[in-house]
Amino acid sequence: MKDLEIREALDVHWAASDANDFELEHQIYHEDAVLEYPQSAERIRGRRNIQESRVAQPSMKRFTVRCIHGACDLWVTELVLTYDGRPSYTVSIMEFKDGKVARETQYFGDGFEPGLSRAQFVEMMR
Repeated sequence: MKDLEIREALDVHWAASDANDFELEHQIYHEDAVLEYPQSAERIRGRRNIQESRVAQPSMKRFTVRCIHGACDLWVTELVLTYDGRPSYTVSIMEFKDGKVARETQYFGDGFEPGLSRAQFVEMMR
């Protein structure tokens, strides 16, 4: 699969994620894909289990992609994942095999107040 095709598949994936289209969202994964959340020490094996874990998520969520970078079989998406109105700054690292995601690792970071010691050097983004 060429980089352009993977990029298009990622665009479809994140748009489907934002729309809560669980079938379309999970077409990007291999049947035996693995999803890891290192901060909670969770590992989910298998496309169906990944999908069902997201269907079971009770929060209202929105996905705002900030940027996608990658080539060949390694792609990184930086996004803001908003749960019930609270933003979580997220990085998704996807490893592709034969055109599908074989492994995804997601890292989450909560926002924090800007440091006063940096104020003179900072341009606020929001």
